[in-house]
Amino acid sequence: MTYKIGKIIAIYLIATGIGFLVSSEYYSKMIANSSSDPVLINLSGMVHFFIGMIILVNHFLWKNALQIIVTLLGLMFFLKGFFLIIFPEFILQSAGNTVKYPLAMPMGFIGVGIILGYLVFFKEGKSN
Repeated sequence: MTYKIGKIIAIYLIATGIGFLVSSEYYSKMIANSSSDPVLINLSGMVHFFIGMIILVNHFLWKNALQIIVTLLGLMFFLKGFFLIIFPEFILQSAGNTVKYPLAMPMGFIGVGIILGYLVFFKEGKSN
């Protein structure tokens, strides 16, 4: 299960990072947008919440580094969704701010995606 979930998350992170690089102007405007639609914020929270819960319900494993990474990413999805639903104003406080380090976010997504991808695609072991 670790490798299956890890493959999905790795590709998602790499695609997201590339999206931030290729469409950086769009995402910079989106991050700085202070007039977010409450329905879209709630839907985003719901999606993050469900993805995180699906990962955590099926994969709450802490035996090795790869299992810990996948579980922590599931926890991060869950927490983002939880807080977007419960405290949307607090989570969206960054709206209206300019992006200070425009390459940091995409490089972070791509970096984590590549590391995770390497571990799940090229180091796949017998114990899943």
